[in-house]
Amino acid sequence: MDATTNALNWFEIPALDIERSKKFYETIFAIKMEPLSMEGYEMAMFPSEPESGKASGAVVKSDQHVPSMTGTLVYLNANPNMDNVLARVEAAGGKISLPKTSIGEFGNMAFIMDTEGNNIGIHSNE
Repeated sequence: MDATTNALNWFEIPALDIERSKKFYETIFAIKMEPLSMEGYEMAMFPSEPESGKASGAVVKSDQHVPSMTGTLVYLNANPNMDNVLARVEAAGGKISLPKTSIGEFGNMAFIMDTEGNNIGIHSNE
């Protein structure tokens, strides 16, 4: 890895109930996630452009994926402004664990707990 490559290549958010988790993320981000099953893994893929060099990921249910409020923290893109995303979190079954917080010239961040019990960061420029 060097300065010309993405540090993040792929992410997986653990799920106990793939349909519940898929519905949560589709609702708060107003997106469509594609289901995929492979080798004992149930997945719901975030929108992506394959071979574009842009990082993407999925929510995943498997024996190796255990939801947690601790450990690695992934920040999902809530641009241009996270207010609409945060407004949908509780109605979708999640919780806001850290409200929108300014990080100065780098925009804003917040933490949400999804329906599976994962602590997820969101970031926006505004």
